[in-house]
Amino acid sequence: MKSHKNLYKQIIPLGNLTLAWRKARKGKTKRDYVIYFEESLIENLLQLHEELKNQTYSPKPLKTFILRDPKTRKISKSAFRDRIVHHALCNIIEPIFDKTFIYDNCANRKGKGTLFAINRFDYFKRKVTNNLTNEAFCLKADIKHYFQEINHKVLLAIIQKKIKDKQVLQLIRNILRERERERETHNF
Repeated sequence: MKSHKNLYKQIIPLGNLTLAWRKARKGKTKRDYVIYFEESLIENLLQLHEELKNQTYSPKPLKTFILRDPKTRKISKSAFRDRIVHHALCNIIEPIFDKTFIYDNCANRKGKGTLFAINRFDYFKRKVTNNLTNEAFCLKADIKHYFQEINHKVLLAIIQKKIKDKQVLQLIRNILRERERERETHNF
């Protein structure tokens, strides 16, 4: 199995942070927190760059709120600057993990959005029902609090099989640590 080293220096350049900012703001350009960040865009990106370069970056506390659409859920969201760091990290590590996923995994993958999922469902529906001549059943399920319950030690063990860069692993630990604080604070 191939392992990857020296990735951190690909995460922290201003070019990657700028790309990450563009991804983080997509569809949110009218939000107050985006407008506020962009009032001093260059300075904010430079500050993130320096914090990452000096390894002094620390995520801000998560903001938790209740969302009802249609069921009630507790949502925890990262500060906008932290979402930029998440995108910067994912820009580099996503290609490493993406090729290990099964073909039909549609969860937040390039070129595999809702239309791809519907077409794959239709393909399997026709295959299982012999082109709609037989009856078939489909189970729709939702795992309660799935993301809040992910074991971070197990997640890190999986990541460490592919990523051998200690600085990247520490950045991921810092991000996960903020999630742990949120879990303890809000009893997820």
